[in-house]
Amino acid sequence: MSTTTVTRPPAHAARPTPPAAVARGVVKTYGTGPTAVHALAGADLEVGAGRLTAVMGPSGSGKSTLMHALAGLDTVDAGSVRLGDVELTTLSERQRTVLRRERVGFVFQSFNLVPSLTALENITLPLRLARRQAEPAWLDELVGTLDLRDRLGHRPHELSGGQQQRVAVARALVTRPDLVLADEPTGNLDSHHGQALLAFLRRAAHELGQTVVMVTHDPAAATYADRVVLLVDGRVVGDLAEPTVPAVVAAMAGLERRAPRAEG
Repeated sequence: MSTTTVTRPPAHAARPTPPAAVARGVVKTYGTGPTAVHALAGADLEVGAGRLTAVMGPSGSGKSTLMHALAGLDTVDAGSVRLGDVELTTLSERQRTVLRRERVGFVFQSFNLVPSLTALENITLPLRLARRQAEPAWLDELVGTLDLRDRLGHRPHELSGGQQQRVAVARALVTRPDLVLADEPTGNLDSHHGQALLAFLRRAAHELGQTVVMVTHDPAAATYADRVVLLVDGRVVGDLAEPTVPAVVAAMAGLERRAPRAEG
């Protein structure tokens, strides 16, 4: 009597996790004629879900423009931009606004806090706009980790720049969005609070499944990322896995030797 052996995949084998966001052949030009600025010139990028990705490049390389495209903050001239299974380039402005409110968190260099609101009200503003209730445990963890407990009743003008930045970070994370985009999130923080924030973003990615894309010029900050993506002249030209300070410094030095662009 013959028997048939059936080979099964290991019980622990899992399907590859699809990327959280994808940009393909993205082109964005500002202006026309000889003064036109080609901010993105066919940029390609996949953002891994539940990972912390750092984006680096010389001034004018297109870093902020690429982030705005991924978030649906700006339209593109050509190419595809997807957040999960949603193609952003086919959405109306109103649809992009709803998507940003429900699925994207932002940490801007300029904070963009509402002057008339307290720190707590600024943090929970995205929830109010979406008519959602805060998760008490998650809100408490954010406030504690970012060292804001004794500042929640203060308005932005009563906070230091570093405290305002930490409020902005808490606001970006409070809704547990699909994607968090952070533009120089440690730029206004001292070294202690900067390291704490970066460690928290890494923990949010690895332990809580949060996807974070961070633009930074700081090689030390970049080492908290799982991957560093390198941009120059509006294109992704390389990346570093498990980056170290020497590797990031060497990579950036190589990019700086390329011909710089004026804007982007």
